[in-house]
Formats: sequence, C-alpha cells, structure tokens
Amino acid sequence: MEKNGNNHKLRVCVATCNRADYSKLAPIMFGIKAEPQFFELDVVVLGSHLIDDYGNTYRMIEQDDFDIHTRLHTIVRGEDEAAMVESVGLALVKLPDVLNRLKPDIMIVHGDRFDALALATSAALMNIRILHIEGGEVSGTIDDSIRHAITKLAHYHVCCTRSAEQHLIAMCEDHDRILLAGCPSYDKLLSAKNKDYMSIIRVWLGEDVKTRDYIVALQHPVTTDIKHSIKMFELTLDALISFNKRTLVLFPNVDAGSKEMVRVMRKKGIEHHPNFRAVKHVPFDQFIQLVAHAGCMIGNSSCGVREVGAFGTPVINLGTRQTGRETGENVLHVRDADTQDKILHALQLQFGKQYPCSKIYGDGNAVPRILKFLKSIDLKEPLQKKFCFPPVKDNISQDIDHILETQSALAVDLGGTNLRVAIVSMKGEIVKKYTQLNPKTYEDRMELILKMCVEAASEAVNVNCRILGVGISTGGRVNPREGIVLHSTKLIQEWSSVDLRTPISDALHLPVWVDNDGNCAALAERKFGHGKGVENFVTLITGTGIGGGIIHQHELIHGSSFCAAELGHIVVSLDGPECLCGSQGCIEAYASGIALQREAKKLHDDDLLLVEGMSMKKEEIVSAAHLIQAAKLGNTKAESILRTAGTALGLGVVNVLHTVNPSLVILSGVLANHYVNAVKDVINRQALSSVKTVDVVVSNLADPALLGAASLVLDYTTRRIY
Repeated sequence: MEKNGNNHKLRVCVATCNRADYSKLAPIMFGIKAEPQFFELDVVVLGSHLIDDYGNTYRMIEQDDFDIHTRLHTIVRGEDEAAMVESVGLALVKLPDVLNRLKPDIMIVHGDRFDALALATSAALMNIRILHIEGGEVSGTIDDSIRHAITKLAHYHVCCTRSAEQHLIAMCEDHDRILLAGCPSYDKLLSAKNKDYMSIIRVWLGEDVKTRDYIVALQHPVTTDIKHSIKMFELTLDALISFNKRTLVLFPNVDAGSKEMVRVMRKKGIEHHPNFRAVKHVPFDQFIQLVAHAGCMIGNSSCGVREVGAFGTPVINLGTRQTGRETGENVLHVRDADTQDKILHALQLQFGKQYPCSKIYGDGNAVPRILKFLKSIDLKEPLQKKFCFPPVKDNISQDIDHILETQSALAVDLGGTNLRVAIVSMKGEIVKKYTQLNPKTYEDRMELILKMCVEAASEAVNVNCRILGVGISTGGRVNPREGIVLHSTKLIQEWSSVDLRTPISDALHLPVWVDNDGNCAALAERKFGHGKGVENFVTLITGTGIGGGIIHQHELIHGSSFCAAELGHIVVSLDGPECLCGSQGCIEAYASGIALQREAKKLHDDDLLLVEGMSMKKEEIVSAAHLIQAAKLGNTKAESILRTAGTALGLGVVNVLHTVNPSLVILSGVLANHYVNAVKDVINRQALSSVKTVDVVVSNLADPALLGAASLVLDYTTRRIY
C-alpha cells in the first residue's frame, strides 16, 4: 500500500459483541471484504451474540457470509453488576490467546459496552493499534465512562457528529487521528429501498397491521439505577397496554437488570397479549423497515435517538440513559418517566406524526471515509499514542481531506424566472451552483427541484462538503414552521398551499427550512453582509418586485400570520398607480422593476423614451434598464419617473424607521444603487430628527437569496442546543 508506506495488506480484526454493535460494524466489514487487495479481515464474535436467550445473533453474521475466526463465550450469567465485572474478567482471560494467533495490525472496537472495554484493554496491552468507532459521544449511565475509557486506550477515532469530534479534541486526543465520518449504519439506512416492507411488517406484527399504526418498543436497564429503570419499564408497558396499539417489544440487552425486566414482561403477560409481539432479535435489514414505517418508537435505546431520525419516525425517549445525545426534532424526551399518565400523554402527542428526516449522525458516506482513513494509517509510525494537551487547536479547517469536510448547506432560490440550487459553505462561499428556468407548473417545478437537489447533494461529496440541510428561498407568503408556501406572488404560478419540506426531506433525508425571499435576504445580511453583528436592521429588496426583512434584537420577525416585512406594500399614496396586490399607491407600484418597465413602455409608446445616444432593435422588449439609461442621457421625463420612484421608496423607508427604529437600512437588488441617494434625501427631509442618523447602505452580497437560504440551515444547525 504505497499511500501509507505499508508493504503488505492491512490485517484488520473486527470484534463484535452484540446485535447493536454489529449493525454499525457490518457496513465497515463489507467494505473491508470488498477490497482484498488492501485488507485482510478477521472476525471475532463474543458477548451476547452467543447466548440463546438473546437470539444467538452470531447467525446473522454467518448469513452475511462472513467467516468467523473465533467464537468466545465471555458472558457470565446473572444479569447483575457482579456478572458484568466477571464477564469483563473472563474476556480478558480468553482474548490474549486469540490476539496472539491473529496478530492483527489494527483492531476495530465499537461503542461503549463492557465487552468492548475488555477488547480495547487487551489490544492496548498487547501493542495492537485500536480504531474506536463512535467515541466522543455523551449519554447516560456507566456507558459514558466506558466509552471515554476506550477513547483513552484507542489510537484512532471515528466519530459521528461535530460535537463528538469536539469532545475528543477536548479530551486531548490527537486531531490528526480523528475522522469525522458519520455513523456507518446510516450508509445502510439511507440506501434502504425495500418495496416489500409490508411483508416484513406482517411477519413481525400480524396480517392486519397497517403502516404508521403500530409501535416499536426497545428499553434497556440503566445500570446506575436498576431499580428505577425496572419501575419505568413497568410503567411503559402499562401505558402501551392502555394505548391499545399493536406493539413489537424487543427483549432488553444483557446489562445488569435485564433479567428483572424480562420478569416484568412475563408478569404482565406481554408474550401472550393479543396486541403485543415480544421478540429477542430482529435482523437489522428488517428492523430498519419496521422503525421506518412505525407510528412511533418508544424506549431508551440509542437507536431511537440516532438511527430512527433518518426516517422522521416519532420517538419517545424515556429516562436518562440517552441524556446528552444529540437528537433531531422527532425525539420527545420524558426524562422523569415516573407515572403511567406521563408516558401515555407522550404517546398521544407523538403517535402517527411524521417529522423531517434528520442526518445528524451521518449522510450515507461513512464507510468510504473510514476505508480511506484505514489506508492512510502508517504502521511505521510509533505505536505510543500522543495526547494534545491544552491549548486545543481551533477546529476551523484541516489540510488532510479525509479528516474534516466543509460544513455546508444546500440553498434553493425560487425566482420568477430562474430556479437556482447551490452548495454554500459556512463562510458564505458558493462552492457549486446550478441554474435552470423555473417551470410554469407545480408538477414540473417540484420534479426539477428534487432532481437538482439530488444532483447537488451527490456532488457535495466530490467537492468535500458535508450538507447539513436544505434552505429554500421563495416568493410569496410562507409558513416557515411547517415549510409551506401559503400564497404566491403572480410571478410564480401554481404555487399556493405547497408543502415544500416533506417531499424534499423525504428524498434527501435532510432537514429542510423554507422562508420568504425578503426574509432570506435579511438573514443573508445578518450572517454574511452589512448586518453582521447589528442588533436592529431592515433589508429592502429592489428588483422585479419590492420585498424585505426585519431583524429585531438579532432575530427575524415573521409576524402572527407570517406577513411581517411586506415592505413593498406599504401605501405611500391614496390615489397612486394600481399594484399587483390589488391595492393602489404601494411602494411596489412606483419603485419595482415592473413599475419602471410600465412607465418606460408608456414613454416609448408616445415616442418620448429614446434620446440621443440610445437605440433599440425593433423586436427588443422595453425594460426598466431603458428608462434608467434614458435618465442618465438627460431624458427629463425618465428622470422625473425615477425621482418619483425614489421618493416613494424613501417615504416607505421613513415609515419603517418610525415603526421599528432600526439603526441600519440595507438596500439590496439590481435597483439599489439607483435609489440609495434618493432614499437618503427623503429621510433628511421627512423623518423625525431622532431617526435621521440611520445608516443607509447598498448590499455588497452578490447572491442574497441563495446566501439567505443557506443561512436558514447554517444558523440553525450550528447554534441549536439539544
């Protein structure tokens, strides 16, 4: 392997302990197996895989056509604290002989189970390099301590989220040995296409069950508070019985307290209840389909707060076992699940909902990154790991492309003429842009949006960008909470009562935000333009129409019916020209591109537009640009029209100053430079003295609509507190 300086194949030992870690390790194992010219794979199976009560899940490894090199019976039965300690000890006794025979170059260890701690301890003491999957995460119970202990033993780290990466850096791990890859299981989740999912649902839940009309329950003991976790499980089962929906209950894991939880199930007759199906194990491929089409998932499994978000399935997370985990908006936390009514109420709130798909934990490309990372490991480097003690390096960028990708957004701008999609970086750089004519019909428009978004999302991997979500800027009145276009402008046809969020989120498995183009322009200024760091400012877009956005105390104002900042429809004359909105005397009726074009046509029809130095082809359409050119060349009538338009816009700005009292007004759009001086003059003449000090500037942003759409994503995903 020339890339890492090794002259032989990398011998990789993957050790799997239970059904949960195999779902994360299997995609990596398939990837390693597919590249025999680079890797040799040895599989070691131990832990609850080999116990009949937990489904003998080693069989699914055999079904996946992996050769199991060694089976180690390491679980001491008892399902209490002492049994966990004895199981670790038994694994430590048996593992050295296996590792001596295999002599791997590197061992891949997953997660935070006590079995994994035995694996990491053995490998570290035997001078075998360790790659730890899913380090740096935070959750409840003893798992946190075990996970961080494995981190300190491991030489290389593959983490799933930006926060996990930051935690590893804060724990003094070498940044050059950390790979932010995403969760390997997402590679399978996001590519799962099973058209026959109904047959899977019927096998596990019965012939009469419909999609979104059943529950998946998976609850494990909390080893630091076994008594309370058993009581909580009892309350959960009581609530599920009362809720009266078909429910698939999976047996808990092998942790201390699991035996008592199984007793609770049997005491309540769950295995024989007509509404329940109790199972020890479901193959991961089928489990994906079950949770993807469930009405709700309930319990305290990490699967609920991690993998299920990829489908937008509602989740109820009970207790403290996952405290600290990053979650999508599909997760409802019931931290103190101490009554049946509280859990029942949570079921009533969540059951049957559908949330935007979340990719917090991965984008479906983890395995290629991990394989690339493995190939880069130089076995000639010293084995002794180094710790990077404070000060910690600022995590902004890295030179090694497989370690860090650029956080980016997919931005969509729906204009009256063009439909544009772009990949926009955190710094506001437009990495890649696609432009097409905006179709006239709803069906064609949606088809094109999805096609362009899918193309851009695929290209993002090639340009080293990690897409955090999709932001959409569109004309018309928008409900940003639901992602719905309520009413459209006349410039975009068939564009009212349109749900943009759901189809795009479903297609891309990404969160989606939608807002009005004027609001997006204000957000662009707040993040990238003159409004950065300004507490109160107003943005006015001067283009085909007139729009805007208001930032008050650093936040965007939407209004009670999402109609705030319709600045183009401020009335400045009771008997002015008719506006497209149906009213008269609006700013837009005077100062928009359409209004100027209207006046230019009137002059042209009366042969009063063209002056010396101007010429027009016979088939050329009269536009606002001709009016502006005529005014510059001394056409007094054109000058008068532009002066009236500038005065109307200035009066509108004065009204805004007297209403919200911003410290800054930003003029954006193609006409901004032509209006800025007129607006300043009107403010000096008409405004109260207390607001005359306002700054009026022209935007320096080239693409405010795309940048604003991107900021919908970038601001939300980087400041959200879970």
